[in-house]
Formats: sequence, structure tokens, C-alpha cells
Amino acid sequence: MSRLSLYNMILGKTDIATSYANKAISYFEELNDEIGIADSKYSLAAVYYKTNDYHMGLVCLLDALKIYLKNNDYASVSRTEKSLGTVYEYIGDEKNAIVSYKNAIRASRMVGDLNLESNVYNNLSGLLVKKNKFKLSMQIIERAIELKEYTKDTRGSAFAIYGRGKVFLRLNMLIEAEKDLKKALAIHQEMGDIMGLSMCYTKLGELYFKDHKYELAIQYALDGIKLTSDHNITMINIKLFKLVYNIYKKLNKVELAIEYLEYYIKEKESLINIQTRKVIENYDFILKMKTIEKDNQIQKEKREMLEKKRQDEMLALKSRQDFLSVMSHEIRTPLNAITSIVALLNDEINEEGKDLLNSLQFASSNLIKIVNDVLDFTKLDSNKSKLELNTINLFQLIHNIKNVYIKQAENKGLSLKLSSDIDEKYLYNLDETKITQVLNNLISNAIKFTEDGSVELALHKVKSSKKYDTILFEVKDTGEGISKENRAEIFESFSQVKPVLTRRQGGTGLGLAIVKKIVELHGGEIKVKSAMGKGSTFYFTLKVARINATNTIFEQKNNLLDINLKGKNVLIVEDTLINAVLLKKLLLKWEIESEHVASGTLALEKVKSTKYDFILMDIHMPDMNGLDVTRIIKTTINLNTQTPVIALTADTMLTSQNYETNHFSGFLWKPFEIEKLKIALQQVFV
Repeated sequence: MSRLSLYNMILGKTDIATSYANKAISYFEELNDEIGIADSKYSLAAVYYKTNDYHMGLVCLLDALKIYLKNNDYASVSRTEKSLGTVYEYIGDEKNAIVSYKNAIRASRMVGDLNLESNVYNNLSGLLVKKNKFKLSMQIIERAIELKEYTKDTRGSAFAIYGRGKVFLRLNMLIEAEKDLKKALAIHQEMGDIMGLSMCYTKLGELYFKDHKYELAIQYALDGIKLTSDHNITMINIKLFKLVYNIYKKLNKVELAIEYLEYYIKEKESLINIQTRKVIENYDFILKMKTIEKDNQIQKEKREMLEKKRQDEMLALKSRQDFLSVMSHEIRTPLNAITSIVALLNDEINEEGKDLLNSLQFASSNLIKIVNDVLDFTKLDSNKSKLELNTINLFQLIHNIKNVYIKQAENKGLSLKLSSDIDEKYLYNLDETKITQVLNNLISNAIKFTEDGSVELALHKVKSSKKYDTILFEVKDTGEGISKENRAEIFESFSQVKPVLTRRQGGTGLGLAIVKKIVELHGGEIKVKSAMGKGSTFYFTLKVARINATNTIFEQKNNLLDINLKGKNVLIVEDTLINAVLLKKLLLKWEIESEHVASGTLALEKVKSTKYDFILMDIHMPDMNGLDVTRIIKTTINLNTQTPVIALTADTMLTSQNYETNHFSGFLWKPFEIEKLKIALQQVFV
């Protein structure tokens, strides 16, 4: 209906156009469609101001403009500002007219719309003619014609040619003016554009009057009056009444001259009275334009400030990520050496030395956990940690987790229980690493804070559907409990219930903060029930996708231990010598042959001359990082384009979301468990 309104307005059917526009506004208001309301008000405004109801035209245009600015619809902003300029020009406010035209040009350029830009040039050129700035006016209208020819806008081209005809007329270049005005008239006749026709009739009447061709002048003027009277185009009608009066006066036809003079005075007075009253009664609507401009500027400044803030936050986040990456590498690399040495010495040392070795292993494991907590929390806190879902056997996972903590519980005289109705035949889509981290934190905390009794890991299905299970995870203990006032704080970072100088259990205070963030990452919420002296229960529920396990999957996992790696050859790319030496010793235990290079450049030379079964690739190296080395190996001609490359890295920020990691067959984060390295190598052959 909005488009029908605009179409009928062009045809001069103002009543029909008004009806369609008002209906469209009411429908769009019911639909709560702001842009639809604005479009309809723009159409209605065109009807109002072209029938000389400037006040209502202003009201509708300003309402539409506010919506367009709010929605950043700059094409519509340009159209509306141009129409506002026209209305301001009609009521003699040339200052605001120029401001609106400039705003319209600026908005059209923001969306790269040449038609909108050239439309504004038409109006601006006409205003400059009134101010006797003919040279600038001609430059602007020539640019408008050039753009219309380029965009092949026939109707718009007619208005631009008409505009140049006006400039020629003011310069007394009558032949050129007549040519342009008649050309514009022919196009408007073909298009059925009533407004364009009435404008051409008026200017041709003025041209022939100036050229003393009074018969032609009166013919065009009277044709114009009939057209404008039929379609209620009052402003042009007034101009034509005055023109006919002057023609008849020149021809000495006094009675006719007086008749049209009276028409002119009557229409002029009527128009002035109506417009003056409405403008005085509603002057705030005219001032509204200034307010909208200020609001728009404020909104623009707000957007710029928000964008700057976003960029600053991204820069700070990048700095944190880079720092975390470096610190992760620098801390975990020597830890990898310590844990590897402990593992190698375990088979070679006597029983007395094993006690010392176990103490060293415990201390290094505790240090690794502290470092991991800090690094993991930083990743989670900066929203850089993402879920990496994979298909896991939850039944096997929880049994494995229980087995890890049985000895720790027994050493404190506690029983570690597992209660579960999870079926072994089902697999679930979960982030295995993160869920393991959650349960590890909760169980180790429960053992740490329980002196007598038991710790229980419980998993129960609370709801099932065709594809999903909702599972309740619980870790219960019979420990000292948590007071009501402390329960609100325990999930905060660096929170410790006991004072730092008196607590016995140790730790960073990050474990439960990490648990909270990981559970939330999975779409759950960690909660706690506790009573002082009776124990605590930490619990959460997750809705997870369920998949029927196949025998093949179990066979593949069980067969990993049967894969023989004897005689395989490995290229170790590692810039830290101690880590390379330890890796070579580990591989030798499995009868795997290995070569070592200390840089990415040397690795690229090796892969050209020797075919390897595996490549173990460090990521942080001085000359070329492992990501680039691996990409080159996989994408250029050499003997190892199909060789599996496994990343051995101390950089916990290395994920597929942050870096290009698609060329790797697997990842092991330093310090790694020796058995995990063996499994990673075996999995290549599955």
C-alpha cells in the first residue's frame, strides 16, 4: 500500500495516495514494523507537501527520518533529507534547506547510491540559482545529468535536464533553455508524471513570456493551470496565476489580467494563512529537525566510542592471549623435562631411591596442576576456551577417573565409591578433556577436605528422549562442610574458605571457578548442598546427545594396545635439547628409531630426503614456528606429505579456533603422560 501511495502521488491522484498511505501506516503499526511505518509516512509526506500542506509534510518527514536514523537506513535518510530540503525551500527557510541537502548528499554517499546523490543535486542547483550562484549551480546540475545518464534513470534524468533548463533560463540563454525544457516535458509526458509536467509548463510559460512569444506563453501557462488545479498542486498553481496575469497585462487585456490577479491574491492569501497558522501552532515540529540532527550526532559519537572500546578490548585480549601463550610454553617446557626424567628413572632406580622419586613425582604433578589451573582459568576468563565435542564412552570415562583417585583416597583412609546407571552401550557427545577436568577438580577437592568417611561420584539419567539424555553429575563427601555464608564465594576465582596462613590443604583457589565456567560452557549450572560437619554435595545436570556404541569402536580402542611400533622411524622437531634427548629415550623403549633436528628449517630439508612414519613437531621455535613448518610439509612436494604430524606443545592456547591446525593428526600438551604419547602414535594406524 505504501508503494501504491507513491505511485498514485506521481500520477497526481492525491486522495487515493493519501488513503493508501494512511492504511499502510495502520497495518505497519499493528505489525510493529518501524521501517514500514517510516516508508508510509514518507509517501504521505510527499502527498502533503506537493499539495502545499507543508506543515503536515514536515511532521511526517521528521517522524520518518527519526526511524531511518535509528535503523541506519541511510538510503532512506538521503531521500527524506532531500524532501525536507524541498519543504524548507518552499517555506523560505533556505538555511535549513541547504543543511538538509548536504545531509542528503552525505547519506547517499554512505550507501554509494548515485541516483540518490544526483536527485539532491537537482534541488541544490535550483536553490543556488535563486541565490544567483549560476556557475556553481551549472556545475552541480551538469554532474546530476551525468550521473543520471550513467545510471539510466529516465525519470530522474528528466528532472535533471529540467534543472539545467532553469539555469539557462536565468542566464537568458533561451535557445538552450527551450531545448532542455521541451526534452524534459516529452519524458514527463511519456512517464505520466504530473508534478514534472506542471513544472515544465510553468518554466516554458516563463521562457516564452521573456522571449515575447506571448501566445505560446499563455498556452503553456493555461495548460499548467488546468493540470495543477485538477491535482491540487497549489504552489505551482499560484506561480501560474501570476504568470498569466503578467502576460494578459502585457497584452493589455485588462479584465483577464484583473481576473487572474484576483485568483493569485486569493490563493496566495489562503495558502499563507493556512501555513502561517499551522507553523505558529506547531513550530516545535520545525525545530524537531535540529533535535534529530543532534541526536544523530550523539548516536554517531556513541557508536564510535563503542567501536573504539571494542577494538581496545580485542587488543587487550590479544595481548593476554600472546602473554598466556608465551608463559604456557616457558613454564610447561621445563616441567615436561622433569616428568619425563621421573618416568625414565622409575625403571632404573633402587627401592630406596623410588621413595624420593615418588616425592619428586608428587611435587611435579602438584606444580603441573597449579600451572594448569592458572592457565585454564585465564583462557576461560578471556572467553578463548571453546568446547571441542567428541564421541566418548561416559561409562568407561567415569570408571577411569575413579581408578585414578582410589589410591589417593585409600592413603587418607577414605572409601571412594561410584554410583551410576549410565549404560556401557551408549556414547555421548561431550568435551572429554573439560568434563574430566570438572570431575577431577570436584573429586580431588572432596578427598582433600574429607578426613573420615567416604567420597562418592554419582551419575544418573534424570530424563531421556529419542536423541538426548539429561544426566545428573554429583560428587558427595562426608567432610567438614561449607558454611552458608561461604557457599556464595567458593565459585569465585582465588577463593579460599580457610585463611591463607592457616589452611592445610593448599591449592590456588581456582579449581571451583574453573569448574563453574566449564559447566556453564556446556550449558549447565554447578550447585552445592552442604551441612557443617556432615559433608557437601556438588552437582549439575547436562543435556547431551546420545549415540549407540558399535562393536567396532570398542574393538578399535581395545586393539590399540596390540599395535606394534617396533622399527618405526620418527623425526623429532624440537629446539629444546633436553626435551629432544628425553623423547629419543622414550621412543627407544618402544624400539622406535628417531632423528632429531633443532629447527623448522632443518626439518624442511630432512623431509625432502627421508620418508618417516611419524613427525613429532614442537610449535614454538626460534626460526620458524611448527604451524608453518607443518603447513609447508603438507602442501609442497616432498617425501612426507602424507606422514602424520603430531604436535607436541607447551602452548595451551593452541586450538583450531585460534590457529590453523588442520594439518595435524593429533596434539599432545607438555608435560604429557608417556602412555598418551604411545596411544597417539598407535592411533595413526587405527
